[in-house]
Parts: sequence; structure tokens; C-alpha cells
Amino acid sequence: MIFRWFGRKKPEETAPKDEAAQDESARLESATTAPEPEVEPVPEVAPAPPRVEAPAPISDPAMPAAQPPDTPAAPTAVEPPADPALPATPPAPELPPAPAPAAIQAPATEEAPPSRKGWFAKLKEGLSKSSSKLTDGITSIFTKRKLDDEALEELEELLITADLGPATAAKVTAELARTRFGKEVSPEEVKSTLAAEVARIVGPVARPLVLDTALKPHVILVVGVNGTGKTTTIGKLARQFKAEGKSVMLAAGDTFRAAAVSQLKIWGERTGCPVVARDTGADAAGLAYDALERARAEKVDVLLIDTAGRLQNKTGLMEELRKIVRVIKKLDETAPHTTLLTLDATTGQNAHSQVEIFRDMVNVNGLILTKLDGSARGGVLVSLAEKFKIPVHAIGVGEGVYDLRPFDADAFAKSLMGLNAE
Repeated sequence: MIFRWFGRKKPEETAPKDEAAQDESARLESATTAPEPEVEPVPEVAPAPPRVEAPAPISDPAMPAAQPPDTPAAPTAVEPPADPALPATPPAPELPPAPAPAAIQAPATEEAPPSRKGWFAKLKEGLSKSSSKLTDGITSIFTKRKLDDEALEELEELLITADLGPATAAKVTAELARTRFGKEVSPEEVKSTLAAEVARIVGPVARPLVLDTALKPHVILVVGVNGTGKTTTIGKLARQFKAEGKSVMLAAGDTFRAAAVSQLKIWGERTGCPVVARDTGADAAGLAYDALERARAEKVDVLLIDTAGRLQNKTGLMEELRKIVRVIKKLDETAPHTTLLTLDATTGQNAHSQVEIFRDMVNVNGLILTKLDGSARGGVLVSLAEKFKIPVHAIGVGEGVYDLRPFDADAFAKSLMGLNAE
């Protein structure tokens, strides 16, 4: 067998060389191993360990990657833009202002109550549609003209078209003829005379709504055709009574319309008044009875009862209103102590028929005229006062909570004729 020896030299390779060869070999070995002063050793003999790359940056940008010691700095890597949601050094967060508690949130329409002068300006602005129709007509009739029969006839027709009604128009023009007939009159004189006569007619019915403090509660039944502003009027009255320091309870007696119940609940939240309500279609008389029973137990000052106003079935509505009155009289034979009828001024002479209908249903003893600011028929209040003699407790000339105010005969008459307050 032939054995191959690995790692051992052949005999001839281990034999000594001659002297010359040995000297030459020593010289070469010395030349390759002797260090030169200005040249660094080449790292082929002892190769440097493999370079360890720094680990890629982790998701936390606040921890920089470590660099190996005594090694050239690696080129700066282009990092992706920092996530704005995770800044390297987060600034102190700005806290938003704390929202107002919902329980004390004021109504959207809340504003400072106007002064008497401010209310007159609001009233005059609200009656501008009605007053412009009258004042423009008066100016066209009485510019450089005597007060004769023809002028009086034109004036009477103008007053009728402004919804003062034939009887009221005849009475007003008769008073003007008594004092100024045959004389040349200016439009301002005519307006002043008419304003004084209007104030004289509506003065007796301008009565504030007075509550009987001996009653616990004073029951107010609010009636009227749907759309005349019954529910809004109840909410505004509740705010006024609360401002006077009285406790108020609301009864959602218009159980026919879910929207009316929801609206009254909103007013209850705004004014801080409890609301007695039932499901849609519930018995309105039973609800009124429960509300009065609760108001008496809690010694509430005022109970405001909302009612339905659908005239499509007049007989059914009449029976429902009469039943409400009958039922609450079982608890208090004097209730309701006030029955308010809300009237929409934009309906003009139709307001007369509404007064007659509801007066037959229940004992209406007070009127509230709404939406005077949207009507050119503000004169209807004069004809209502002349015909029915029912107290007018308040008028509305806007949607704001302070736009329902006690009826002032003098302020109304002057505003209707476009005159300024004295």
C-alpha cells in the first residue's frame, strides 16, 4: 500500500541548502519582515475581523444606532419623515377649553332683555309691514289736500284693507271728520289722530296676565289652531314666570302630535321646568288630570297645559277640550283659572272666526297675538278688541324669548301708524 503523508515534507525539502542559498534566503526573509517607518502594515497577514454593521434603526426614533468603535462613520442614512403623531420630543399638549355642561346650556335664542325704548323699536320694526301699508296710503291721500268726503272714503277703504275691519274703520274716520273736516291736513296730522283713536279702542283690552298667588297652582289652559304658536308661547311664558321666581310645570296635552310633545320637552329643558307627557295618542284629559294632581302635590305656582288645535274635526276637538275642563274641575272646581287663545296675526280677519269657535268650546278669557312681525295685517288686533272686548295679554313680534311682551296700547297704536315714541 502506498500511504500519503499529509503535513510532512519530503526528505529533499528538509535537506540543508548551500551557504549561498541560505544567505540569500535570510536576506529575503529579513526584507519582508522588517518594518518600514512610514508604511503601515498591510492587513493581509492578519486580516481584520469582518465589519459588523450597525443594526437598522428600530421604530423608536429616540434611540440612535450604535457605531462600532474606531471605525469610520457610516454614511448617514436618509430616514423617513417622522410620524407627526409620534414626535421625537412631544411638545406639551394644548388642552381644549372645557365645554359648558349640558344641564346649564342656555337656549339658542337667549339674549339680554330689551329696555322699554328697545322694545318700542322692536315693536315698530315688527309692525313695519302693517305700518308701511297704512302710512304710504295716508301720504298718497293727504298730500296737499283738504279732508273732504272723497278723502274720507279713500281713508276708510285703506283702513279696511289693513284689517281694521269695516266697523272700526268707520268709527276712526268719523272721529277724524268730526275734528278736521273741511280743513287741509297733513299726513302726519292724520296719522297722529288715527293713532290716538286706535289707542282709545284697544286701551280697555290691554291687560297684563296676573297670576293669583293664593292658587297652588294657577292653571293656564292654552288653546288655538295648530300653527298659531301655542307651544312656543307656553315656553316663553314659562321663561317669564321663572324669571319672576315662580315654579312652573308644563303639561304636553297635544298628544295627537309627537312633534308638539318633543318641542314642549325642549322648552322644559331650556327653562328648567318639569314636563308631564305621555305617548302619542294618549288621553289628553287624563294627562291634564295627572299633571294637576302632581302640581298640587309639589305646590307648583303655575301649571301651563298645552292642547290640540286641529279644526279638521271641530266636533272631536270641542269634545276633547270640554273633557279636559271637566276632568281638571274634579280636582279644582275653579280651574282652569285662565284660558288663553293664541292667534296668528297673518291670518287677518280669519282670526275673528277662530275666536268665535274657541269661545264656544271653552271660556276664553285672554288673547295672545303672535307673528305680528310677519304680517301686513296688524290692524286685526284693533278689530278684535272692538268686536270681542276680550283682554289681550301679550303680543309677539319675533322668535326670540323676549319677543313676547305684555300688550301696550299706546306703543302699539304709534307703531302701527309709524310714529316715534315720545
